[in-house]
Amino acid sequence: MKNQIFKTYSFNKSSMKKSTILLAVTVALTSNVAMAKISAEEAAKLGNELTPMGAVKAANKDGSIPEWTGGITKAPAGYTVGDHHLDPYPNDKVKFTITAKNVADYKSLLTPGQVKLFETYPDTYKMNVYQTRRSASFPEHVYKAVKVNSTRAELVEEGNGIKNAAVGIPFPIPENGLEAIWNHIVRYRGEAIVRQGGQAAPTASGDFTYVGFDDQLLLPYDVEGTTPAALENTNILFKFKQKVTEPARLAGTALLVHETMDQIKTPRQAWTYNTGQRRVRRAPNVAYDAPGSASDGLRLTDDFDMYNGAPNRYNWTLKGKQELFIPYNDYRLHSDKVKYEDIIQPGHINPELVRYEKHRVWVVEANLKENTRHTYKKRVFYIDEDRRQVAVADIYDNRDELYRVAVAHGLNYYEVPTQWSTLEVFHDFQSRRYVAMGLDNEAKMYDFSVELADDDFTPSSIKTRR
Repeated sequence: MKNQIFKTYSFNKSSMKKSTILLAVTVALTSNVAMAKISAEEAAKLGNELTPMGAVKAANKDGSIPEWTGGITKAPAGYTVGDHHLDPYPNDKVKFTITAKNVADYKSLLTPGQVKLFETYPDTYKMNVYQTRRSASFPEHVYKAVKVNSTRAELVEEGNGIKNAAVGIPFPIPENGLEAIWNHIVRYRGEAIVRQGGQAAPTASGDFTYVGFDDQLLLPYDVEGTTPAALENTNILFKFKQKVTEPARLAGTALLVHETMDQIKTPRQAWTYNTGQRRVRRAPNVAYDAPGSASDGLRLTDDFDMYNGAPNRYNWTLKGKQELFIPYNDYRLHSDKVKYEDIIQPGHINPELVRYEKHRVWVVEANLKENTRHTYKKRVFYIDEDRRQVAVADIYDNRDELYRVAVAHGLNYYEVPTQWSTLEVFHDFQSRRYVAMGLDNEAKMYDFSVELADDDFTPSSIKTRR
């Protein structure tokens, strides 16, 4: 069977109905995954009963998830580009708090990994739940591109790349797990970004060393006006450069990645620079389950951005949708009025700074293929329907036990606008430690207006201090 990626169905209908579905699954198993496109009739739902990104526009049954009405379309009063982003909902109050004592009442709205956090830290871990604000928004040209993509975008052979898409997600109405995870990988984050910040991997007692980074990200895929033909010609999805700024013993160490759209045609290319050796080296191992930079082994390379890279080591299944409590509109966690030491605590970040809301998520399960190696045997991704970013990931080891849970704390960068993480936290249940990536409270704010060029992302460029 050439393709083993298909949608999972659950129902209790008549045997005839079951036979029809089995036939559909059989067709899916023997078809090329690249043939999955939506019809013009389905595409017409975008911007109508569905949002321009393909989310359900209407409120849920009890109104706890409201209707999407456009998200944040302008910055709040008092904000100036370059500032840390002001909280557009400063008067919202905590509706209720989930603790180890009442978590059983909310299990249907939590992932197994989230529940395990309460079990692991029963005295200190909690979730403050606020009213749901569907704040996600993107530029109008992105919405138009998504609609165009919807009827022409395809997965390349075995799903290890995409084609016939540009600017915005390619599959607003995903039909399988690969389409859903590619939406996360290529979601819109602007055209070029410079950001400062860093990460901390505290010990069990809460002691930590801050590791600072300067990041540059160039996204040819998201440049307004770019075409699928131009992208196919270069085969570049994005270029990423990261330099360590502190502590002194690591400063100057650098990483360069050229990520491709079709990873069968050209795999990811990566280079590293070590100040001790003063040499730029090719780094083919910067992929999959290689340890993440300066993370004390608490995350892997393909954990970065919650998930990145070629999906070819897993079988992907779209399990459907569910309602879930996820971090959202985490402006307090992002504030420059908060210090890193206010965030980093033993066991987990400070729960008083985190805002949880109920949202609908796509559930995508990735199971390691036979005769394929990876530290993680299974991963379950919970992808926010409005922004198409992975919000939570439950991660299982080779014993089928929960190994880690990753959580993305997002907000709307309303000067773009785009919805993206301000902090990503990877909890390791075996070591009872975590790594927090994206700490930016004491750093200069992201610059989405910067002009970057290909010359800024050559192997020789990572030797310089720029």
